[in-house]
Amino acid sequence: MGFKRLFPLLLLVFGLFAFNFSTFAQEGENHENAPAEEHEAAHEEKKGINITELVFGHVSDSHEWHLFSLHGEGGEEKEIAMPLPVIVYRPGMGLSVFSYSRFHDAGHFHKDEAGNKISGEYDGLYVEKNMKEKIKAVDGSPVYDFSITKNVLSMLVGVVLLLWLVTSAAKKYKQSTPTAPRGFQNALEVVILFIRDEVARPNLGSKYLKFMPLLLTVFFFIWINNLLGLLPGGANFTGNIAVTACLALIVFIVMMVNSNKYFWGHLLNPPNVPFLVKCLLVLIEVMSLCIKPVALMIRLFANMLAGHIVILSVICLIFIFALMNKYVGGGFVVVSLAFSIFMFMLELLVAAIQAFIFANLTAVFIGQAIEEHAHEDHEHEAAAAHH
Repeated sequence: MGFKRLFPLLLLVFGLFAFNFSTFAQEGENHENAPAEEHEAAHEEKKGINITELVFGHVSDSHEWHLFSLHGEGGEEKEIAMPLPVIVYRPGMGLSVFSYSRFHDAGHFHKDEAGNKISGEYDGLYVEKNMKEKIKAVDGSPVYDFSITKNVLSMLVGVVLLLWLVTSAAKKYKQSTPTAPRGFQNALEVVILFIRDEVARPNLGSKYLKFMPLLLTVFFFIWINNLLGLLPGGANFTGNIAVTACLALIVFIVMMVNSNKYFWGHLLNPPNVPFLVKCLLVLIEVMSLCIKPVALMIRLFANMLAGHIVILSVICLIFIFALMNKYVGGGFVVVSLAFSIFMFMLELLVAAIQAFIFANLTAVFIGQAIEEHAHEDHEHEAAAAHH
């Protein structure tokens, strides 16, 4: 690949990193240039920079889509964020729908006695920001949150992109005079054939066509959302354990619905095994059956969350060293920049690999549930030969 082809990719990577770096730099300056009273109050928190809050604030879900912060004259901080719809249900009070910006209008966030950041009140509700953002009632009554959060909106964007990409390619195949695939259609066809030949057929055998829609949907859905999470200001959608749990649950339900009697027979009544050993084997097999969706859930969640945290933590090291000595911090910028670019490129690869692994394990688990009994096949073959 020539330099002319590599240059746009390198330019994109540097642009994405520069945007993220500028966001952290502005937030770091906001902490350093805060009013004297706030600076002294935050002196115990590593001289005004809460690294944990900074990192997990970028990877956690929220009721607003925060992009970056601007530091104006006089030490005023202006957040550039898109408030999202808040939809909550309270027994006895019904459904409430309003903008998240209402909480900002009710007052700035402050810390309570437990150290949690809480907002002002609006309509008897307030926001509690800790490791997770929650909407609570002032009177302590239950609140059921159905809001369009950042992760939900990111999912909807991913779904729209997935439908647009697939349907646009499918229309070209429905033309009365189809032409040879080219451009994006050609690239999409290569990926589809790869999933068919390397994932579906080896694990599902002759029944692979039945499960191809599921495998392709899972692969492209995870891949697209992994890539969206790497964009500046993007949501860490696939790094949310609730999301990966739902995906794993769908795969588990499909596996159970399509399982055959031979699968359950070997699971609950292993043949040619002593009774005491059989009891132990049944317990182990049931545990392994329950572990399968857990493995799917944890693998995707841990890998995607870890990648985001590593990149953000490396960038935060600049401010940690800068607090020690501004010259040391300036010198570490080069190291942090190089390592962050390396991690970003690695995350682009991991985004595709994790989507492939999830789809491949899905095919493996379903294949085990629909696999025919080998002895029964031999009996049929013997009976056919005898007749």
